[in-house]
Amino acid sequence: MSATDTLSDALADLEAMLAAGRAAFEGSPTPEALEARRVEFLGQKHGRVRAAQERLKALDAAAKRVYGQQFNAAKAELEATFETAKARLQRRTTDTTALDVTLPGIPTRLGHRHPLTQTADELIDLFGRFGFAVARGPEVEDTYHNFDALNIPPTHPARDPLDNFYLAVGGGPTGAAQAGHCMLRSQTSTVQIRVMTAQAPPVRVIAIGRVYRPDTVDATHSFMFHQVEGLMVDRGVTMADLKSVLRLFAQSYLGQDVRIRFRPSFFPFTEPSVEVDMLWHGGVRWVEMGGAGMVDPNVLRAVGYDPEEVTGFAFGLGIERLCMRRHGIDDIRLLYQNDVRFLRQF
Repeated sequence: MSATDTLSDALADLEAMLAAGRAAFEGSPTPEALEARRVEFLGQKHGRVRAAQERLKALDAAAKRVYGQQFNAAKAELEATFETAKARLQRRTTDTTALDVTLPGIPTRLGHRHPLTQTADELIDLFGRFGFAVARGPEVEDTYHNFDALNIPPTHPARDPLDNFYLAVGGGPTGAAQAGHCMLRSQTSTVQIRVMTAQAPPVRVIAIGRVYRPDTVDATHSFMFHQVEGLMVDRGVTMADLKSVLRLFAQSYLGQDVRIRFRPSFFPFTEPSVEVDMLWHGGVRWVEMGGAGMVDPNVLRAVGYDPEEVTGFAFGLGIERLCMRRHGIDDIRLLYQNDVRFLRQF
């Protein structure tokens, strides 16, 4: 400032700078524009406020006091105006009401059910049309329901600790206290016992759920898998009814060209018993679907039924193998690896 500058000139320039700064901050349309205005007015080295402060050096003592008070007030007002503008732009960035609702929305990626869940739901729907209701039971069972009531004697190899997941717990239901063991159920046949104990004939139910066996994991086996268990008890139920239901199920679910076969077998809780196989991959090999048979009279007696009055059939099918057959999957392990690239195909 030259020697001819007066206090009035300095104050006028200060007022003009204040007005320009307010207009610049309040009119900034974007955070980037606001930052540029901040550097212009409030920059530490070359800002206009810094230049206005330098004019103090050319004023006398009396003028410095007046100008200094006005300068401090102007600087504080510009800083407050900048902060207000900054908050306004931040609200605009985060406020969804400021969005243009006429623009296309961002699509949300939706998940879908696991192929095993899809298969279980399809089985419930299909057997529901056959007249079967759904029953469920606990996965942690006592050995009474898992073995004793199913006509599996204490010396049977199916009870071997190497073939089951026994739990080191005590107490529980009466059967568990008598047997001294609880376990992860090895079959959904346990649900049959619970249903028949609580319900008089006729009975027509399916039980779907997880079962556990310490099998070596390979392409067709796992230590945890899913079963669908079917049970029908009434007067005059025969083996022909069982075969008819399973053939009708296989054709309805897997296709009219599917081939299944029944092989004589033995299960402690059915007599006679059969293994049910399906032809895999266009006739290359047969794969076991599950076991089936007529409910053993000892099982009927264990739940209070009279085997002279009623008969019944039961079957247990592996849901994983049905899913694999339906979708052409070669390895059961693919269903449990949680690879989304694989799961997105279903």
